[in-house]
Amino acid sequence: MELLENEKPVFFYQRQPKSLTGEYNCNNYLHPLYSIEGDTLTEEFPEDHPYHRWIFWSWHQVYIDTQSIGDHWIMKNIAQEVSRLTTAQHDGKAILKTKVNWTSPSYMNQKPFIEEQATITAYTAEDGLRKIDFEIALKALVPGVQIGGSDDEKGYGGFCARLRMPDNLLFTAEAGKVIPQELQLNAGPWMDFTADFDKNNEHSGITILCHNSTPNYPAPWILRQKGSMQNIVYPGRNRVALSATTPLVLRYRLIVHNGKAGALQLNTLQAEYQKQQYQGE
Repeated sequence: MELLENEKPVFFYQRQPKSLTGEYNCNNYLHPLYSIEGDTLTEEFPEDHPYHRWIFWSWHQVYIDTQSIGDHWIMKNIAQEVSRLTTAQHDGKAILKTKVNWTSPSYMNQKPFIEEQATITAYTAEDGLRKIDFEIALKALVPGVQIGGSDDEKGYGGFCARLRMPDNLLFTAEAGKVIPQELQLNAGPWMDFTADFDKNNEHSGITILCHNSTPNYPAPWILRQKGSMQNIVYPGRNRVALSATTPLVLRYRLIVHNGKAGALQLNTLQAEYQKQQYQGE
């Protein structure tokens, strides 16, 4: 499903399973994501990590009670059926909604055990930036379902961005410049990634913002200068149980922008995002 604005591409949503080698069958992600000027900001199935697929949300640990069902991060013994995909357009917004059933050959002949409902809302580009909101709701369909990040000190997992990574990729947070570290980094509710992604050596970038309704707000970050994804971590190494009645809801906003982070009022944009109210809250 491709989204266009004035005939220019914004992003592509991959509904059907896709693989370059047959080893990793991935779907339910966005790639490409385009800059305001139409340059590709993202990578899909890179050589260093052939299971990365640009904007995606994923977890290494998927359990039912004490049994490991599969590895959602590399799509091992996990499949996702996009059973519903709807689109709408109004008030300067394009809205894509999905319903996804998680299954595994390791569980009851692929009986669905997680229902995911996601809403992706893209706003009209204004003043050199575009906002794209993600709301991801996960509900258990059977008792005992748990998800978690990598079972190590890094604990990575959750909402991820696999960006193209020029040598001059800059990381900026509330307190200023950030240097990526091997382990999780606490740097506040937003992180900006800026480089000369486009053909004219002009700077552009992406900011990831975390909404304060997300359970571990302000979430820690896993950041990489080369050859990997950027991750706003949820929940970390320790698994969390999914409810069959009250979905786990994760909310993030992307700011796709021209220019460097210093030219934007990112704290103001974060405060604006946090004022956004959601139905039932």
